[in-house]
Amino acid sequence: MTADYRHTPVLLAETLEALRLKPGMTVADGTLGGGGHAARICEAIGADGTFVGIDRDPEAIAAARETLEAYPCRKNFENRNFEEIADVLRERGIGGLDGGLLDLGVSSRQLDEPSRGFSYMHDGPLDMRMDGAEGLTARDVVNTYGEEALTRIFYAYGEERWAKRIAAFLVKERAARPIETTDDLVRVIKAAVPVGARQGGPHPAKRVFQAIRIEVNDELGSLERALGAWIDALRSGGRLAVITFHSLEDRIVKDAFRGREDPCICPKDIPACVCGRQADARRVTKKPVLPGTEETEANPRARSAKLRVIEKL
Repeated sequence: MTADYRHTPVLLAETLEALRLKPGMTVADGTLGGGGHAARICEAIGADGTFVGIDRDPEAIAAARETLEAYPCRKNFENRNFEEIADVLRERGIGGLDGGLLDLGVSSRQLDEPSRGFSYMHDGPLDMRMDGAEGLTARDVVNTYGEEALTRIFYAYGEERWAKRIAAFLVKERAARPIETTDDLVRVIKAAVPVGARQGGPHPAKRVFQAIRIEVNDELGSLERALGAWIDALRSGGRLAVITFHSLEDRIVKDAFRGREDPCICPKDIPACVCGRQADARRVTKKPVLPGTEETEANPRARSAKLRVIEKL
């Protein structure tokens, strides 16, 4: 089951270069996936290095164990949310990190497995949970949230132009019968989006599926809570690399990094800082690093990827 957990790591060379990996380092990957980035990290830090791999998906942990078995570094695996990094390090007796990675993309395995319910391209149950043990499912969102809440989610998390209309169609449809599968949901979305708006561009269900997935897994809230903890976990000179795939994530990362580099909250019109807040990190990348043409042609899912890096002072 684990052998087909496929995920092509994006911005791999750029990420490895940004982390400045050396033998003996302690590095954590908070979004382990199938271990694509992790394999190269473990290779670089060598037998004296320590690697911590975290993922909410137990299938990802199992697949990464197999992938990384050949690498000699000291390996620690945790089936947890990456926002728990401080607890993980304390429980493992690890004093700090020389490097950290958060790759926020959904793995190819998760997208392509119909039983997970992530994809609008495959019929399956409306699930979308990263960790199947957690409570809220996509079915719950679609069938129990009010029209106003659905509109807000589709617009805020999916930047969906037809959010209000789609929400109204869903509420009407579920009054007759529950919406149970991904095909059911796609059918309602297609009915709601005008024909002219479905010509060209992405699949009409893409933004709504993204929005529901973010809601089910509290992805943006988890990211906001995690970033400070990951920067805090870095040793002096340690770097955190974060790869995002849509503007909502990128904005959160950009603002968090900027806040650590310039934490002053004094009014801009006063001549000198009086709040006393001092920077404890610097942005390595003022602008995000983007994938090149060769990578995007080979892996279309990399097109929207952005890499930002911060270094602890």
